Amino acid sequence: MKYINQLTEGESFKEIYFCRNKVSAQTKAGKNYYSLVLQDKTGTIDGKVWDLSNAIEHFETQDFILTEGIVTSYNGSLQLNIKRIRKADENEYDEAEYMPTSKSSRDDMTSELIGIINNVSEPHLKKLLESFFIEDEEFFSSFKKHSAAKSIHHGFIGGLMQHSLAVTRLCIFIADSYPVINKDLLVTAALCHDIGKVRELSDFPANDYTDEGQLLGHIVIGAMMVDEHARAIEGFPEKLRAELVHCILSHHGELEYGSPKKPALIEALVLSMADNCDAKIETFTEALEKGPKTDWLGFNRSFDSNIRRT
Repeated sequence: MKYINQLTEGESFKEIYFCRNKVSAQTKAGKNYYSLVLQDKTGTIDGKVWDLSNAIEHFETQDFILTEGIVTSYNGSLQLNIKRIRKADENEYDEAEYMPTSKSSRDDMTSELIGIINNVSEPHLKKLLESFFIEDEEFFSSFKKHSAAKSIHHGFIGGLMQHSLAVTRLCIFIADSYPVINKDLLVTAALCHDIGKVRELSDFPANDYTDEGQLLGHIVIGAMMVDEHARAIEGFPEKLRAELVHCILSHHGELEYGSPKKPALIEALVLSMADNCDAKIETFTEALEKGPKTDWLGFNRSFDSNIRRT
């Protein structure tokens, strides 16, 4: 199998890919065509079916399809010009080859997360973390395999845990550098800041927004989950509960970025910066990995800039 990240402009291909999205559209001249997003475990690529002939058999979104055609380039990104399509038989593919997965070991990440929880000294915060990541096996199972986004960054199996740990590491470093910070509060908020995504996004292969995700969003969902767990812990201080929930509600930093509140605590401020830092670095990293093998990668909407390899 030739993976998406191994494709080069000008080559012919005949490969099975997962059809993540299919849109029927028309050219300016009124000719019908398909615009596709195809996926394997290394990433996604846009595909176009310009000629809807008998060589294009019926298929739908979330089908595994055998595709044939030529790799082209459009606006600096690779694109597939697809000439033939048929649905693949189940014995022709292994689903594990088509779902993007974290490069980090799930067992290693789990051990790191449990180690961080064990180092939290405030008893109520430690109990809250244990209630999510140790006692609630169904939640933690979902958390470990969930993505952190539909696209943009960490949009792969294990992405949610990878992102949460990266943010927590940054927070630990900053807390150790500035004694004014309540480290236990910050670490707890960092590990919990995106837990709402287990309900905002569906599992793979769909990895799409749920009704609850569309209506409420992961920030509000996560704040509700944390508040519910905190209230269930006997003697959990009301002030500490409010501070923790505030950190969750404000972790996007700005109202225009979806936060219901702006940071009012130093821990909330640090969390928002760490979250933004890891998200942007991962977004840039993924752009480097998926982009053309040239120095300049072209304009990137996430950074509102032309970006370049170092």
